[in-house]
Amino acid sequence: MDRLTYIAQLEQLTSTIMDVLYEANYEQLEAFVDERQVIVNGLLEQFSLEPASVTEKIEIEQLLGNDQEIVARMNVLRLEAQDWLHKRGQAKTQRNAYESGYTPDSFLMDKKK
Repeated sequence: MDRLTYIAQLEQLTSTIMDVLYEANYEQLEAFVDERQVIVNGLLEQFSLEPASVTEKIEIEQLLGNDQEIVARMNVLRLEAQDWLHKRGQAKTQRNAYESGYTPDSFLMDKKK
């Protein structure tokens, strides 16, 4: 595949994720990152043979301009997951406090004073 095809794929992929960025879940973002890495690896291979032209550099820099917004969305999802795990841990601790650790067939013996 040539570098123009890689850049076109990268533009399409970035455009697609930007259209649904704030509705996207972590699985969609993970798929985006995986697919993007394949394209970037192909571009790196192409650029190792011949350096990028000025127009190619400009196109790639424009695409990289979206990275801050994408990373911000990933951080929001990370914080939501972290909060959920924290709440789950608290609920588990509270539930364990109320669950008794006694044997159901045991007897309680009181002494009279």
